Order: sequence, then structure tokens, then C-alpha cells
Amino acid sequence: MTSAVPKGWVGSSVARREDPRLLTGRGRFVDDIHLPGMLHAQFVRSTVAHGVVTGVDLSETLRVPGVVAAYTAADLEMGDIVAELDRPLTEFVPTAMPVLARDRVRYVGEPIAIVIAKDPYTVEDGIEAAKVTYEVRPPVLSDQQALAQGAPLVHDEATANTLVDVSMFATEGIDAVFAGAHQVVRVQTSTPRQNALPLETRGAVAEWDAREEQLLVRTCTQTPHQVRTVMAGCLGLDERTVRVVVPDMGGGFGQKCVVGREEIAVGAACLRLRRPVKWIEDRRDALSASFLAREQRYDARAAFDAEGRILALDADVVCDMGAYSCYPFTAGIEPLMASAEMPGVYRVPAYRVRGRAVTTNKAPTAPYRGVSRPQIVMVMERLFERAARELDMDPVEIRRRNLITEFPYTGVNGVTYDPGSYLESLDLCEKVLKEEGWYERKDTAAAEGRFLGIGYSCFSERTGYGTAAFAKRKMAVVPGFDIAEIRMDLSGGVTVTTGTMSHGQSHETTLAQIAADRLGLDLAQVKIHQGDTDRVTYGFGTFASRSATIGGSAVARAAAKLADRLLTLGAHLLDTTPDEVELGPGRVRRCDDHDRSVSFADLADVAYLKAHLLPKGADPGLTATATFDVQGDGTFSNAAHGVVVELHPGTGQVEILRYVCVEDCGVAIHPQVVEGQARGGIAQGIAGALFEQVTYDEQGEPSCASFIDYKVPTAMEIPDIAIHHLETPCAFTEGGAKGAGEGGTIGAPAAVLNSVNDALRRTGVELDDTPIRPATVLLALTPVGVPA
Repeated sequence: MTSAVPKGWVGSSVARREDPRLLTGRGRFVDDIHLPGMLHAQFVRSTVAHGVVTGVDLSETLRVPGVVAAYTAADLEMGDIVAELDRPLTEFVPTAMPVLARDRVRYVGEPIAIVIAKDPYTVEDGIEAAKVTYEVRPPVLSDQQALAQGAPLVHDEATANTLVDVSMFATEGIDAVFAGAHQVVRVQTSTPRQNALPLETRGAVAEWDAREEQLLVRTCTQTPHQVRTVMAGCLGLDERTVRVVVPDMGGGFGQKCVVGREEIAVGAACLRLRRPVKWIEDRRDALSASFLAREQRYDARAAFDAEGRILALDADVVCDMGAYSCYPFTAGIEPLMASAEMPGVYRVPAYRVRGRAVTTNKAPTAPYRGVSRPQIVMVMERLFERAARELDMDPVEIRRRNLITEFPYTGVNGVTYDPGSYLESLDLCEKVLKEEGWYERKDTAAAEGRFLGIGYSCFSERTGYGTAAFAKRKMAVVPGFDIAEIRMDLSGGVTVTTGTMSHGQSHETTLAQIAADRLGLDLAQVKIHQGDTDRVTYGFGTFASRSATIGGSAVARAAAKLADRLLTLGAHLLDTTPDEVELGPGRVRRCDDHDRSVSFADLADVAYLKAHLLPKGADPGLTATATFDVQGDGTFSNAAHGVVVELHPGTGQVEILRYVCVEDCGVAIHPQVVEGQARGGIAQGIAGALFEQVTYDEQGEPSCASFIDYKVPTAMEIPDIAIHHLETPCAFTEGGAKGAGEGGTIGAPAAVLNSVNDALRRTGVELDDTPIRPATVLLALTPVGVPA
């Protein structure tokens, strides 16, 4: 059996199939759902960062006209959400996160009670009428506070505010390497708390299906099966009695790949009332009380020889994870990611790292696009920049001398890297900027007293973490594999059901391209179905750039299985053997005579309606199911970013003049989608480098309840971004694709920071923290005679 079908869809930037629906207002998001008799829910939230709840009085709430019900945790009797690692308690301390706070609140915005009313306006009146009293306790608002001797405990059941404390690798003799090194450089850097800011805030609509005896929850989540599992557990239901369906979703960026408390409470209220209940998170809650990320602090040093080759790396990582562990990734997600992957694209012979997660009285942390890799890349790139200055070397050349160039390469961190284009990406990035004349413009600007700088970052992005990779983190829930099912109907078209979940990545197009190529179908004949826990046995959704690598590979395998069934049936109907037929466009044909063929529609007619004509022993129908799981350490995309900035002395503003990205994600299924992912990620990386920061006052009150206070870049601040593609096919996935979802975000902060420092070179000032504030730049420029 062979396939002579031209492989024309993969690699083509075809028109996105989602766009007509979304651009003409036919998309259906959670807030577009309106059901007969539907009620609206919001939450009474804590107004203090840390305290004992001494009383919750909802009597006045229930008197508000239009309020139907108001419940505390005691009223709904829900279980806790507990994220666990299978680790000794000396390394990991689990935290139970109640769906609604009971006797203790641990951050401003923590949900205490749920109020349900007839419309979304009345429910706000009901919330305002609620009375909650507290015995206020001192809040813990930074990792330094959390680690200080005698600090208040965020969780009384814990003996300290450290939830995870791991020391890893510790190459033998590393101290002697540092002692004998020609040059040792040190970087101390920190990044602030950020919000992932999906365009669509979180939300859920729950209804009880009396006929099916099933709780149906429509919610915007990246991981519908995990929501189903946790909801069933918290509500004491069998999993088969909970169905989670995801409609169109306006972004997630990792914030929606964990299970939230509110959607569980909405389901519980629906069960109690037996009426549809809808909750839509408002922007204030989304900014201040939703899952946040990124607050990390690093103290790292690196040893180099006289030729600029790195000899050793030693780092201490502290991550402020907020009040609770997120499910299922736990508080370990950021320090474990940072510790395991810090060496990145460089040949580091000796390595030692300590990673800690601490708990504070702030909203909990969830994964956010890149998960610690923007920080570790920033640390590594700053170390190389600093070493280049100390050794009087070109910053691009010192990178060249240390980049991994022979593959597969097993690093000092025990991770095996598959083939990539690390050196080639950097070379091309530098070449583009040189050919565009930016180095000459920089020299001219310096002669004119202006401040232009050029900065780079080199990095890899581990994509498609399989079960083996996640198992190393010893999580109680081990993501990895995914399942796809493909079913041909009587028209000869197919429906593909996948366990991945699109929230803007164009799965309806890219997964259809994979299936269409494998089967010889027109793209219009492929329908992608996702986000329904009753359609796929289990799936781990979309995060960590896994959809193309794992989900796409499962689709490819399922399509190949269906192709085999079509070939077998076609050979039977053509009165020949399977070895003598091949797939043609929409049909099975004889290899030696293409005029002798049978269409897919005719094959389906036999498979479904004329089963007596099937080969002996063949089952009716044309369906296939396949799984895929990346083996070993996964696969690695890579990129190099080059940035040109100008610093404006009058305002301290950082203006990005040019941004070049050279990326390699293996085989690009849809190059335009890859570019969109890179540009969107770079925009978020620039936001972290220059603008975004969640801050708190001394009482733990977030000071960013609106976009007036939380600065988000617009199109005016994001430059035109040039994308150049290299292609190193992956040997471990079906079709050679690697992931591309997070790379832009990973590389941008380091490249921007390095370009700013290059512009500041003649001031003698170096910056290591983000975001880079105009006031900081202004202060750095002032000593060289620039007026403030």
C-alpha cells in the first residue's frame, strides 16, 4: 500500500479557516451563551491580603431584589483543589486551595462566597451588600519577607513559607573550577509579577442536563479534561456525569491551563439550583485576583577561560508563587523549569543550581507563555554580555564560541537536545542587522551624542514535553500523550477529534492541513472538533507548545491508520491486492492504471451501508484512533533575536527601531501562523521588558485594578518585526514539526535588555532588572551630561 498523494497542504500559508467566522462576528464565546432561565454569578472576594474570616453575613445580600441565592463554602460542601508532587516533604509542601475560602484568606481577591442573581447588574448589588469581618494578620508580600527569620506563615500547617526547595546537578569539583577560572562574572536580576492578559477573561456557564443526568459546563479553558476531573472530584460526582465543552476562546497564554476555583463553584451552584448559572470574570478581577506569573529573582555567576569559553554556572533561583499551588503543575513549575533548563543553547561543562518556590499573600501563580525561560535566557545572556565586556570580546563572538553545534547533545543538566540551528540562527540574525546598516547608524548616532544600542539573545524552546519529560518533575498528574480520532462520513470527508484545545493558534487550519495531506483530501473536506470531554477519552489540552508536536502527530497517525483501511477496502473493491493500490485525490486507485479507482464516498457507502460487500473479517465503518507521546526529553525549537533601540534623553523612553527574529521550529505546517505566533510572543516579551508589572501597597492591595495602572503596550510601542525561517526537521514527531508557541516571549526580554545596555555602554551603567522604566534610563543618562 502506498500513497501517491502530493503533499501540498503542509508548508502552505493557506487562508485560515477560523477567520471568516471570527471576523464576521459568528464566533461563539462563553459570554455569547444565553440559556432559558439563566442566572448570573459573581464572587464576594477578600478585601484583605491575610486574615482569619470571623464572619460572613449574606442576609442583606439575599434581600436585594433579584438575588436568587448566595452560598459560602459551608453551604456548597465542596472539596479542595490540591496540586501534589510525588516528592519528600523536605522538597515539596502541598497547599490545599479551597474552592471558596473558609476560615482564612490569603490574598486580596480570594473568593469567599458566590452570589447568584437574575442579571449581571443585580449580582453586583448583592456582592456590595455582603458583610465579611476579619481578624487581620500581617501580610507576606515578597520572597525576601517570606524567607526572613520569624516571618508570618501564609499557611499555618506549614513550617515555613518555602513550598519547593531543590538543589540539582552540583557537578563535582565546581568550586575548584570557579577558583581557577580566568574570569568570573555575576548577575543579580529580578522580574516582576505579570498578568497573561488574554483578551477574553475567564468565564463559565453551567447547566444541568436532566435527560443525560449530566452537569454540562461550557468554559474557556486550555485543558477541558483536567477541569472535568477536578470538578467531578470536588463535587463528589463520577466523571461521566460531568461534561466540559469549550467554545471559541479568546486567548489563554497558560493562565487558562490550570483549574480555577470559580468554575468549580459555578458548577456547584448549578447543581444546587438546577438552573443554568453564568460567571464572567470582570477586568478588575482578571488583573488583580486571577492567576499571575513571572515574579522571580536570580543570583547567578559564571566562570570563563581567557578565550571566552564558559567553564561553570552556579545559580540561585527564588520564585514568588503567591498563596497556593496551581493544579496540576504545582508551585514547582517555575523553579523546576528554571533549574532544569538554564544552560539552554550553550555548552556548560559544570553546573549547580538551587531552586525555591515561596508562598506569599498574593494571587497564585500559573504558567504564563514561556514559564521561567524568559528569565533564564535573560540571566544567561546577561552573563555572556558581562563576560564579553570583562574579556574585551565581541558579544556575538563569545556566544559563537559557546553555542552547541554538534547534535544530539546531552547537556550537564541531563537533557538531550535534538538537532537545531543555534549557530546558524545567530549568524543570520547578525548578518541581517549588518546588511541593513544598523552598526553604521549606531556609530553615527554616537558621534551625534545619541544613544543607539544593538542587543541579541540566543535560546532554545523545549516543545512537546512528553510523558517522560513531565515524569521527571514527579507530578501527581503527568501530562504528555494525546489522542486523536478521525471518522470518514458518507460524503468522503472526515471529522477529526483532538485532545488539544485552540485558543488562537489556528488548530482548525493546521490540524486540517495534516489530515488532508495524509489522506489526499481537499482542506474543505476536513472538519476539526476539539474541546469536548465527551468526544475524546482524555486529552491534556494545549500548553507548552505541544499542539503541533503531540496533537498534530496523533492526528497524522490516526489519518495514516484510516488511509490503510481505505487502501484495504479499495483494493478489495478493485479486485486486487493492497500492494497494487495507492491513494489519489479523494480516491483509491490502481498504481498501474489511475483510471481504475473508487472514490472515498463510494468506499464509505460500502463501509456504512453495504457491509455485506466488505472483505471477510473487516469491521463496518471508517474510523481510526491514534495516540502520540514524545519520547525522551522532547524536541527543541530555537531562535536568535536581534534588537536595535534608541534611548531618548529628554524622557528616558526606550524606542525599538528594529526587531529581527530568526526562528527554527522544524517543518512549519503553516508559515504565516508560525510568524503570527512569533510576533505575538515577541510583543508579550517586549511588554515584560519595558512595561508590565503588578504592584502592591504595604497592606497587599494590588495597585493595578485597571489598564490605567497596568501599562500594556499598544501597536504604537511594538515595532515591525522581521521573521526569518530556518528549518531543521524534527526526527521525533510525525512530519518533522517542532513547537512554536512560546519562543517569541522567551527571547524578547533578554534581547531588549541587552540592546538598552549596549546603548548605555559609555555611561558605565548596566541594568539587570525588568521592566526597564523611563526614570531608570533617565537616571543612567544623566551622569554623562544629558539634561534630566
